[in-house]
Amino acid sequence: MLSAKPYLQSACIRPDAAIDYDTYPYNIPAIRELGRLEFHPDVTFFVGENGSGKSTLLEGIALALGYSPEGGTRNFQLATAGSESSLHKVLRLARSYRAPKDGYFLRAESFFNVATYMDEVGYLDSYGGKSLHARSHGEAFMALLTHKFQGKGLYLLDEPESALSPNRQLAALAAIHRLVEDKSQFIIATHSPILLSYPNAKIIQFDGGGLSEVAFEDTEHYVVTHDFLNNYRDRLQRLLAG
Repeated sequence: MLSAKPYLQSACIRPDAAIDYDTYPYNIPAIRELGRLEFHPDVTFFVGENGSGKSTLLEGIALALGYSPEGGTRNFQLATAGSESSLHKVLRLARSYRAPKDGYFLRAESFFNVATYMDEVGYLDSYGGKSLHARSHGEAFMALLTHKFQGKGLYLLDEPESALSPNRQLAALAAIHRLVEDKSQFIIATHSPILLSYPNAKIIQFDGGGLSEVAFEDTEHYVVTHDFLNNYRDRLQRLLAG
């Protein structure tokens, strides 16, 4: 029997696209060497240093799916920055025979603009009936996970941990798992070793060599955090001594 998931199966750059690989974003190794990126039915993580292309690719996927550059649902169209790349115009996305019933694109850097628009239009019921500006950043994001996200959906999250304390990151993991069990799929760009620990997720490393799949324990996020927490006195002494 065919499975509806993954709703988003793969992404690649169209072979017939006219691209100058010396220009942004195609000069980023991970974008230049994209090939055919296949997504996990449940959770796919994008990891890498700042500037490695993970947020650029996530944005390109979101725009190719019809989301606003600022984020939100596909019914929400707000573009204030005008800084999105042209990547979405040359992406080819392979999708399931069944469309998700729900979806959302979260951009941590522009979520304030989305929250402001929700206040202006008074569309707050699906966010728990309370202004997102009346909550902390972390509380607003948790309202997305626990109220707005309805399940059987495709959710694209760009660095959601920027709003969350460690305890809230653990709560977010539990909420993500409940949504996965309700036939949802996530693609998440993150620096959080807590989120990256989600069992059986696919972790895609973005670096100077392009893209590669890595195990959780082999990510720099795990290695550096584990080493620091187990040896923090020595590491601090060496770091602060220059």
